[in-house]
Amino acid sequence: MLFVPAEEAPHARTFMMWPTSRQVYDDPLILEATQQSIADIANTIADFEPVTLLAARQYHLAIQKTVSRRVELWDIPTEDLWCRDAGPLFAVLKNGSLAISHIQFNGWGEKQVHRHDAAVAAGIAKRLDLPMIPSGLVGEAGGVEHDGHGRLMAHESSWAIANRNPRLSRDVIEDLLLKAYGAETIVWSDGVRGEDITDYHIDSLARFTGPGQVLMNLPEDPHRDDPFHLAARETQTRLLEAGLDVDVIPEPVVRRIRHVDFVASYANYYACNGAIIAAEFGDARTDALAREALSRHYPGREIVMLNVDPLGELGGGIHCATQQMPAT
Repeated sequence: MLFVPAEEAPHARTFMMWPTSRQVYDDPLILEATQQSIADIANTIADFEPVTLLAARQYHLAIQKTVSRRVELWDIPTEDLWCRDAGPLFAVLKNGSLAISHIQFNGWGEKQVHRHDAAVAAGIAKRLDLPMIPSGLVGEAGGVEHDGHGRLMAHESSWAIANRNPRLSRDVIEDLLLKAYGAETIVWSDGVRGEDITDYHIDSLARFTGPGQVLMNLPEDPHRDDPFHLAARETQTRLLEAGLDVDVIPEPVVRRIRHVDFVASYANYYACNGAIIAAEFGDARTDALAREALSRHYPGREIVMLNVDPLGELGGGIHCATQQMPAT
């Protein structure tokens, strides 16, 4: 028996991954900007808790020019940066020790090279001498939100899909997810299949901030033909029907990056020891509203907002780039 603590519970450290693959980043300028964003996030979190950054040893000298001395480097090869998805899902066993509740990463349904990234969780387990407990699932932790008190929420689109779990029904997937997190119930909504690499991870839309409490971002003026906007409203409805208290931050309107595929998610923040690390997008009004909402949901924590636009251009954010190791 195991359970995955809430993200806002105390951490021993944060894990992150260094992007390196020229198969993923064929433009060196994009790779350089992405690496700088990862360094900025790591350096910021390191003010609050230890950070371990994963990369093959051949990159360590270059990385040391960018990251703080407070960031520890481990020789575990990576291709990309998305530690929420490829990294280990840490769980606490009945005796209080740590284990990895393992959900196998497969490049979001074989959409991207992942020879190294698919082995990151196993590499960390070996380094820490932790048991890996197979969940029986293929997928990503970014595709499910948990409150650490028995409840999950997820989009069906990133779980009940042929490129991850082709032989499993949604009911079977639900049972395996509940066991993988030590949870009791899950709120499903449809999501969106095939429109982005993740098949619409829920952590870019809605987050638990405590038992029965959800914070999500929604457009103030949704486009009726936008599948993500339609799916987001459906998710909101499902959460309210489940009796959850849903607080909404409006999405930014005035942004530095105007591209239609840019992910401007305030919800994709990271809760570390004593702080919330979140994105700002250059919209003074909605950035301020996001800061206010995060302060309200996480009283007593410092709210640090960063420009991580390169990650938004790739379809992710700060939460996607991090994975917490609980303190025990």
